[in-house]
Amino acid sequence: MSNFAAAWTAANFYNTNVPGFLATRIERYYRERVTKTWGGGHIMRGRTPGDNALHLSSNDYLSLARHPKIISAMVDSVRQNGNGMLTSGIFLRGTCPQLLLEDRLASFMHAESGVLCQSGWCANTGLIQTIADEHTPVYVDILAHNSLWEGIRSAGAKPVTIFHNDPEHLERQILRYGPGVVLVDSIYSTNGSVCPLPEVAEICHREGCVLVVDESHSLGTHGPHGEGLVVAMGLLHRVHFRTASLAKAFAGRAGFVACPQLFKEYFKFESNPAIFSSTLLPHEVAGLDATLDVVRQGDWRRQQLHTNAETLRNGLKELGYNLNDSQSQIISLEAGTEQQTIVLRDALEARGIFGSVFCAPATPKNRSLMRFSINTALSEMDLARIIKTCKDIRSEIGLSEWPSSRRRRQRLDFASTRNSNEYNKANSSRAAATL
Repeated sequence: MSNFAAAWTAANFYNTNVPGFLATRIERYYRERVTKTWGGGHIMRGRTPGDNALHLSSNDYLSLARHPKIISAMVDSVRQNGNGMLTSGIFLRGTCPQLLLEDRLASFMHAESGVLCQSGWCANTGLIQTIADEHTPVYVDILAHNSLWEGIRSAGAKPVTIFHNDPEHLERQILRYGPGVVLVDSIYSTNGSVCPLPEVAEICHREGCVLVVDESHSLGTHGPHGEGLVVAMGLLHRVHFRTASLAKAFAGRAGFVACPQLFKEYFKFESNPAIFSSTLLPHEVAGLDATLDVVRQGDWRRQQLHTNAETLRNGLKELGYNLNDSQSQIISLEAGTEQQTIVLRDALEARGIFGSVFCAPATPKNRSLMRFSINTALSEMDLARIIKTCKDIRSEIGLSEWPSSRRRRQRLDFASTRNSNEYNKANSSRAAATL
């Protein structure tokens, strides 16, 4: 049975077991996406990785998932504590490990206080729910993580979209709609671009807005000892809240909100995810506590990560790939349509390179891509293999015809024309000065 036939059988099964309105919705998925767009397969289901495959889909940027100190701390906790009390975090008090870890993480991030959540999703949705309502304009970068958008919906607030990394547009929108909450990622998860935080923070300060920065992809990887980009840029006095998923560089499962001391209590008793989610399990707390020590002492890991990312970015740029302003360990190849992304996926996976497919709703329609998440453990040989593979497949994937490639050529042509005009103008000025 083909993939499509199996999917269609499943759809027909649902038709016989659920009301028509739901059956129609499920059937539409199989008809429009599985059949028409993906040709009966699935954009997320390619080859099975072999033993020599390179995995570029993990967010374990510092390669800590199997660190012996972290694993040992988690195993010891399981043996001693089992799964703990299994209660909502609002009941925690005293010197329990989770509250102590909250203090340690806050100190690490140079924050007054902080709250551990079940995930980065819970941290973002819970935070926005507690700082915005139907009367609050919330300014959000168009590429901001979906959890930030979900937080706006949860709060019943009005979203005001901002062009990606465009402080001037942000300022125009604030002047139009008034002071509110501004939501940005320090590093954007789809293309690895870095937010112009100093400019954004200055506008927020001047116009009386609350600034929230999601540091999921910079906590642990950036800053003097991994404290994140807000610390690295000296913006602590201008950023009101920072959030992070600890499922990236910290290789765990939790979220964190760095906040003022008085806000911590308010958040825990006003945020629905905080109230209605259970605490982290003891072994998760123990693992994150040990991870914090490793991250603090991991300057060499961060340096290797940035070296690896720069090597790959430079190599891919030379081959003609448009990396959409990536300045980080996240590097994306934007093929465009989902059909073209399947072609790219298959070409890479046939050669043992496995990245992550991003498509709608994670990306705008017809801007789907393959994302490479770079890590510390990649060797020079691994990086050379990735670059060679991307070189070899250019004709096979139709790189020159990608919309992102056309945008790259247009940008280069514009830059060349501008430089030529400036050169001619300078020559004319010099010639006039000699007359």
